[in-house]
Amino acid sequence: MWFEILPGMAVMAVCLLIPGVATARIHRFTNGGKEKRVAHYSYQWSLMERDRRVSGVNRYYVSKGLENID
Repeated sequence: MWFEILPGMAVMAVCLLIPGVATARIHRFTNGGKEKRVAHYSYQWSLMERDRRVSGVNRYYVSKGLENID
């Protein structure tokens, strides 16, 4: 019957889901608790460079709140 395909579909969905979730977890672990940012456009790149400058430790993923910026 049609429902016999459901276990196979579930296995395939899990196998397709694992790489995406694992990549996000690895990026979060290596980048201090935040996911990796990707700059596709120059504006996004300039925002990442600004965050790197503002952080004070030369890393864009270490953020300071507006109240801590001198």
